Amino acid sequence: EVQLQASGGGLVQPGGSLRLSCAASGFTFSITPMMWGRQAPGKTLEWVSIINSDGARYADSVKGRFTISRDNARSMLFLEMNNLKPEDRAVYYCQAARPGRDKPRSQGTQVTVSS
Repeated sequence: EVQLQASGGGLVQPGGSLRLSCAASGFTFSITPMMWGRQAPGKTLEWVSIINSDGARYADSVKGRFTISRDNARSMLFLEMNNLKPEDRAVYYCQAARPGRDKPRSQGTQVTVSS
């Protein structure tokens, strides 16, 4: 059974940092492209970042502030978020971007950026 567990969200002031984690199991994590997405209140789900064997890519809105990484030995995915802005407020999800297959997603972790 595929399981994805996201954690690390919280309340942070503008300019602050958070590190999200995603624990994965039930599939071959090391060869699976992994991504982070987010959904802000009243908006649709937005892609934030993806990491695969070719490297990492980012949405323009987070480029230079967010860093995605993975630990294949522990089947963990991370998102380091720096210089957070109020517009980064959203529920964040990790997702297994399996080509040609279903793409399971974690439960969300809330990130709130407010002074």
